[in-house]
Amino acid sequence: MKVLRAPLTDEDIRAVAEGEEVLISGVMYTARDAAHRRLAEAAARGEDWPVDLKGQILYYTGPCPAAPGEVIGPAGPTTSGRMDPYTPLLLSRGLKAMVGKGRRSKEVLAAMEKYGALYLVTYGGLGVLLADRIKRAEVVAYPDLGPEAIFRLEVENFPAIRPTASYLQR
Repeated sequence: MKVLRAPLTDEDIRAVAEGEEVLISGVMYTARDAAHRRLAEAAARGEDWPVDLKGQILYYTGPCPAAPGEVIGPAGPTTSGRMDPYTPLLLSRGLKAMVGKGRRSKEVLAAMEKYGALYLVTYGGLGVLLADRIKRAEVVAYPDLGPEAIFRLEVENFPAIRPTASYLQR
């Protein structure tokens, strides 16, 4: 089992085989629909993004509020396809990996191939257990979006799997 640690390189991406389980340690960012939309709008206006995603891993989650004494609340994956309209833009700017659940569009698969990126799936319905792998969390952009803000997470042994091409192309 491989350990991935951002910033990722093209070599890191090529080293993960289809169907292979990985553990992510280090930094991972979050973003959902609303944050993706804001990033796209900022790009259209020619503005810099509040976070440099080059070489980074983006987790599609909107974590629940943390209970007292906890780092973060449950943080399970959301359906990745909702980010598909924005994903080619993020990949063109250097995003190297995405973590979520479900299939991706043909446009996203083509952009992943073009820019050398990796899509990983993680376990839906296990947000409480996945939150245990998050050791630190802070909002770094768009705090007004609440759980859809962009968080910087520090994770340890966060589990994911590279899905097979046959799964993605169904």
